[in-house]
Amino acid sequence: MRKGGGLADERRAFRERLRMEAAERFVQGDENAVIAHDLRVSVRSVQRWRKAWSQGGPRDLTSKGPASLPMLNDELFVVLEQELLQGPTAHGWPDQTWTLSRIKTLIGRRFHKSYTVQGVAALLKRHGWSCQVPARRAVERNETAVAGWVKETWPQVEGPWRRSMPGSSSRTRPASR
Repeated sequence: MRKGGGLADERRAFRERLRMEAAERFVQGDENAVIAHDLRVSVRSVQRWRKAWSQGGPRDLTSKGPASLPMLNDELFVVLEQELLQGPTAHGWPDQTWTLSRIKTLIGRRFHKSYTVQGVAALLKRHGWSCQVPARRAVERNETAVAGWVKETWPQVEGPWRRSMPGSSSRTRPASR
């Protein structure tokens, strides 16, 4: 299971096996390009591995664990879920809609941790949350006014369609002469 940024445990173990196989090839005196080709990795990776191996031996090629741990661990995420279940109005927002930026603000206020909007999306997705869209339309919606706006106002906002002319940007190639 993936616990934060970086590789999953299985993938990290796989990469470590590749590095150990490269170390065996270093002992045999194989060239970086040959090792990279055989292991299907970049030459630059093999160069980095060889440098680490020459400085500290095979132990320097072992995995150091995940690159980073999540800022909100599982215990803190349970607390966040409880806060989210209270709803946005309990936290001072005027309506019952959770947005990523509101959740980001809530995390900052409650846990004093700074996430990006994309980080909040990844955090929620990692814990099984998904984007939800309201299933019904607003009670106040006036279908006649909407239809009139689409028919009369939108064409003015959108502007007239331009026809392609010679010299205009077009996806078709100009006619050959």
